[in-house]
Formats: sequence, structure tokens, C-alpha cells
Amino acid sequence: MFDATRSLFQYQFPLSTVLQQYKYGQLFTLARTMGVLFSAHISQPLPADCLIPMPLHRQRLQERGFNQSAEIAKVISKQLHLPIHLEACHRIKPTPPQASLPYKQRIKNMQGAFACNADLTGQHVILLDDVMTTGASLNALAKTVKAAGARYVECWVVARTVSE
Repeated sequence: MFDATRSLFQYQFPLSTVLQQYKYGQLFTLARTMGVLFSAHISQPLPADCLIPMPLHRQRLQERGFNQSAEIAKVISKQLHLPIHLEACHRIKPTPPQASLPYKQRIKNMQGAFACNADLTGQHVILLDDVMTTGASLNALAKTVKAAGARYVECWVVARTVSE
């Protein structure tokens, strides 16, 4: 359902280990580094209206203590002067971690997982996440954002799994 994807890196060792440490080991300092690197990677002026980080369910946020995508998005927002909407979308369904599921279950897992309380009519929206493997989470969020009126949805990820 999303229209385009931009990725800074391929999700492979050693970056995969670094991102896992950031996410699960609370290595907060990496948010700034990743945000600055991503901002430098974007070479053309942005026609986008807003940036929305991948939301975490409140239980997961409580467990982890921070939203890794939101922290990176805050840096990118400042660097690129791009409005950020931290509360536009919510994860309304607590889902098991996607990494533990096969592809078909990932898609099913994400059905009805998000809600959007913002009017995004006619907007170019950028969704930001740290990692994209199958794209199931971002696709589900993109569907929700398009249902809220977005005309174009672009996904930005720090790292992406590339199939061979």
C-alpha cells in the first residue's frame, strides 16, 4: 500500500547487531547518529507534508522505555525541517514481535493493528521505521494512513533486508 521506500543500509551484520543493541539495549546515542546519516542521505528537497514514526503499542513502549523509530524521526525532523506527527497514529493491537513470525503470519499479525486520528487528506506522508524485513508492518501502517486521506506514502528505513 505504500508508494516508495528509501533505505540507508542493508540489514546485515554488523549493522544488524548495532540496530538490535540500539533497540533492545537502549543505546540511545545511536538515534542521533542514524538520524543525521539519514538526513544527509536525502539529497533532494522534500515535497513531504509530515513524518510519522512507526508507533509502538503502549505495552511494548512501557517494556522498552522508548520508541526507537520516534527517536530517529525527531532528529530527521530537525535536520530536514520536516513536521513530525508523533501522535497521529497509534498501535491499537498488541502484536508479538514480527521477527519471530513467518511471512504470512506477519501480514495476519498486522491486520487491524493501527489507527490514525489525524486528517491527512491529500498529504505526502513519510513513515519512518528502523528496520524493514518483509514490509508487513509498514504496509499495514500505510493502509491506515491512506484511509486517513494520505495521497502518497513513502517509507524510510535505516536498514532493509534485501532478498537475493
